[in-house]
Amino acid sequence: MTISRNISITGRITLFTAAVSALLCTLLATVLLIAIHRYATSALSSEIRAAGGRVAITVEDLGRVSGPLAQHPGRNVQVVDHQGRVVASTPALRGKPPMATFTPDGMNTRDGVVCGGVFGHEQCDIVIAQSADRPEGNWTVYASSPVVPAWVEPRLASLVIGSAVVLAVAITCLGNRIVSASLRPVRAIRSELDEINATCPSRQVSLPPSRDEISDLADSINHTLARLDAAMTQQRQFASDASHDLRSPIAAMRAEVEDALLAPEATTVTRLGNTLLPSLKRLESIVSDLLTLTKLDAGAPTVLTTIDLGELVSEECRMHPQRSKRLICRLESGVEVRADRQRLGRLLTNLLHNADRHAESTITVQLRHEDDERWPGGVAVLEVLDDGPGIDPDKRELVFRRFTRLDSARNKDAGGSGLGLPIARQIAEAAGGSLRIEDSDRGTRFVLRLPRNVHDASGSTPAAG
Repeated sequence: MTISRNISITGRITLFTAAVSALLCTLLATVLLIAIHRYATSALSSEIRAAGGRVAITVEDLGRVSGPLAQHPGRNVQVVDHQGRVVASTPALRGKPPMATFTPDGMNTRDGVVCGGVFGHEQCDIVIAQSADRPEGNWTVYASSPVVPAWVEPRLASLVIGSAVVLAVAITCLGNRIVSASLRPVRAIRSELDEINATCPSRQVSLPPSRDEISDLADSINHTLARLDAAMTQQRQFASDASHDLRSPIAAMRAEVEDALLAPEATTVTRLGNTLLPSLKRLESIVSDLLTLTKLDAGAPTVLTTIDLGELVSEECRMHPQRSKRLICRLESGVEVRADRQRLGRLLTNLLHNADRHAESTITVQLRHEDDERWPGGVAVLEVLDDGPGIDPDKRELVFRRFTRLDSARNKDAGGSGLGLPIARQIAEAAGGSLRIEDSDRGTRFVLRLPRNVHDASGSTPAAG
């Protein structure tokens, strides 16, 4: 097993082809030799039977044997009378007992193979016994010839075996060439992949001209390289944006500290602390959001539980800090979903904080359930609306990009990190739902859709808060 792992695919397939071709060619040569042997044995038996038949006819007609008993030097013939005495035989068996003990059957003929006896210890002959009718009784004519060897003829066996060896070698060489030609595009792809590095991540491998599995592999590699390039681009952009957003509060804090060091009598610890605290809070918020995004990107395990979404939203509404904005919650009871409670709470908090920053006077939260053919249990729909300036339709997807803040948000509130809405959408998608901005009469309407728990009980009693 260890040896096979150290052999290349070409070598392994070539060895397999060699083994299979050798086995098949050996089997073919064996079958061919057996067929030739059977044919030669059948032809020899027919010839022996014909030679014995001529002698039997002579005995029946003349009552004696005239002329040579066998016309072939390798044949032996014996004539045995009705009393079992050998009355005539070829020279090789003269003076010897009958070559066989069996007599013709009802068809006046019988054949068999006799080894040893009058033929010697190491020789076997095909013996055919035929009956000759005489007035005093039936005589028996035995005709024999040495059995055909398994190889029939040495030159024929050499030809068959040599042809089998040549055929096995030819098949092995052909298999090696086919495998080498088939894997040539793979070697080209590997060579191109070795040349791709961080300085040219957008480069792709060449597609083979043939449309086969290797072409599909090259296509998959190109798709993977494209995804890696996009991920690297996103990672570089993410690092750049994170550095930019982290640098601003750090620079502000450094400026305040330097001013305090240059003019210590013009400030106090309390004043300096109050000045630095907003920047520290923003740093804490950005770091917390970055940590959350890292966990989401890494696919950190979640604890899925059945959650009454109405109760969770009601709790978030109560916990939301009361500012100058009016918060209205219209929640349908009994709407249950299956999700991670902590992450879902983070999603709601992000939506409420975003609405609080942009609303003029009122924030409205609505929860209901709807039927949806994509989910057998229907869908839970949560809407968070504000009466702010709203977002243009062509910019609605931009707000879900990381570190993206529209001009209105930057001018109105510099406290946002540009990560709250991307985190909210990623949490929604991880729970099998969606988060979008949809049309509204005024302001911005965020719509969260989550598949309902199929075991929940539908309710229709609204709760206002």
